[in-house]
Amino acid sequence: MSQEVLRKDKTCLNCKHVVDQRFCPNCGQENTESRKTFHHLFIHFFEDLTHYENAFWRTIKNLLLNPSALTSEYLSGKRLSYLAPIRLYIFISFITFFLFAVIPDSEVDLQKAKQTVTTPVKDENGVRKNSVIATTKSFKEILEKQNETTQRDSVKYADLGSNRNAQELFNSRYKSVEALDSLQKFGPKSERLSNLEYWVCKKTLYVVKNNTTEEILEKFKESFLHNIPKVLFIYMPIFAFFLWLFHSKKRWYYFEHGIFTIHYFSFLLLMVLLLFLIDVLLSYFGESSVASMLNNTIHYIALCWMVYYFFPAHQRFYKETRMVSFVKSAALLIINSILIMLMLALFALYTFINLH
Repeated sequence: MSQEVLRKDKTCLNCKHVVDQRFCPNCGQENTESRKTFHHLFIHFFEDLTHYENAFWRTIKNLLLNPSALTSEYLSGKRLSYLAPIRLYIFISFITFFLFAVIPDSEVDLQKAKQTVTTPVKDENGVRKNSVIATTKSFKEILEKQNETTQRDSVKYADLGSNRNAQELFNSRYKSVEALDSLQKFGPKSERLSNLEYWVCKKTLYVVKNNTTEEILEKFKESFLHNIPKVLFIYMPIFAFFLWLFHSKKRWYYFEHGIFTIHYFSFLLLMVLLLFLIDVLLSYFGESSVASMLNNTIHYIALCWMVYYFFPAHQRFYKETRMVSFVKSAALLIINSILIMLMLALFALYTFINLH
């Protein structure tokens, strides 16, 4: 129960009803002081998310170890003892991707460190200088050569009567954005790209031109991880829709399939978070063979549990025979796995072509 001091005024601030005890009998609002210190706001934030005491840990325990228990309890009316499904998913999503953003990737940091170390080299006069300067000079030379190539390509595309073949045109059009534009403007119709192909190729060339391979991978990873919760959140209604298709419409409402889906996706997201934290923890042991073997074993067990989890969850919640439930569960996993992979592939392409 809240430990905040009650107001002396017995008039509810929300509905103006007379409050005899702690909570208003008309609207349910607690009759405490409205002015709060930062400490109160901080405590209230986590209290609101986790019910502050046992509800959070009871929810996490059942979510991880007792498939479908949360869904059955929630739909039976026992809702104050656990976190609400939407609140649970949002909380786990926030913690997971906040830690993804805050905790650095040790391998990426190591590569950056290696790249920034300046190894001494000698120029044409025998003077020692940093490799960064040499790399910059080489990069400028590459750009100059690329510009020369682009100018030659533009002339070739403009001269439609030249003796070039289709293979030469196909290879040269991907060298730069300017070459691609020249192909679309001056090339023969048979060699021009469709609007969609042109848009994708131009976006790809722009990304490659303005980023190194390491920068592309880093930006792609950051953007992909940042937006995956949106993809999963968008797909949840689709997952629930397939559950609705596979079960009796008279016995089960779509709402009930939705609660089951939210809990299942919360479980998957929580497992991803735990595996990530284990990776971070074991990374401090370096390349120890024991740590590596332990990490691989934990990942193997966790992945097996993530795949197996859906089968008992489905059978216990929908209360069907083991054989019928197994067939439906297998079909649902296969269908949704294919759709999720396609959705993630499209999202990955979208993420890549929109890198800056």
